[in-house]
Amino acid sequence: VAYRAASRPGSNIVVTMADSSHCFYCREDLGGKRFVRSEGKPVCVRCHTKFCANSCAECHRPISVETKELSHKGRHWHEECFRCTKCYKPLAKEPFNTKDERIMCVKCCSRDAAPRCHSCYKPILGGMSVAYKGNSWHDECFICCSCKRPIASQSFLSKGEDVYCNPCYDEKFAKICFCCKKPITSGGVNYQDQPWHSHCFVCSSCSKPLAGTSFTTHQDQVFCVDCYKSSVAKKCSGCQNPITGFGKGVNVVNFEGGSWHEYCFNCKSCSLSLSNKRFVAKGKDILCTDCGNRE
Repeated sequence: VAYRAASRPGSNIVVTMADSSHCFYCREDLGGKRFVRSEGKPVCVRCHTKFCANSCAECHRPISVETKELSHKGRHWHEECFRCTKCYKPLAKEPFNTKDERIMCVKCCSRDAAPRCHSCYKPILGGMSVAYKGNSWHDECFICCSCKRPIASQSFLSKGEDVYCNPCYDEKFAKICFCCKKPITSGGVNYQDQPWHSHCFVCSSCSKPLAGTSFTTHQDQVFCVDCYKSSVAKKCSGCQNPITGFGKGVNVVNFEGGSWHEYCFNCKSCSLSLSNKRFVAKGKDILCTDCGNRE
């Protein structure tokens, strides 16, 4: 709120008396002289200045009835003392504000109340500004701590108390994709302690993205389940389906160049599971010892 000071020629009306009144303080004859009536008592101008006048809030000297007095909220000033405490601009005829009992012109009060730039510490009076983590910056002061270019409305990343534009942050901190050797700016996967872009971690056969899916490896290459089944996996000598190591029966039985799912390695005659049991081979057939002895 902007105020204007109240002005008056003194705290009482100055009059000229023709009778023989005397000054209440010095008893000087006031006949035909100017005097002030203070609380109903006649007082000469000199005694009024000495005993009754208001003191100036700035210079602390009495404010004579013969000079112009300005007042605001119970305080008083000489007209020439009523100035902005920041820039000393005369405020007798100007709007002003107060802060902590200090009188300031509107411009200085705005500057004083304005947030301070976290970089240059000067007031932010208008225009574009940036607010981040409870602090404010002039738009031109909010810069990348690496390349020193203003970040303005661009996106940025922080590390501790420092802020970086995206290119500088990537160059300084981002992991490098094991496949394409470019920075990983978001997301990504880790495989064998190496970082990959999600779009770079794909099946070696069909290029299907493997992030978040089941996959397997063969000779340092990664394959999705379907490609591994169709292109890489051995076929079970029992059921002729691929042996993938996924799902039911992850264990594999190998014998004389053939491979079986553990659940498919059964006696040809009685279907007894031969996993971890003695067996007999007759031609291409695998038999339990009982059935082998009978034949």
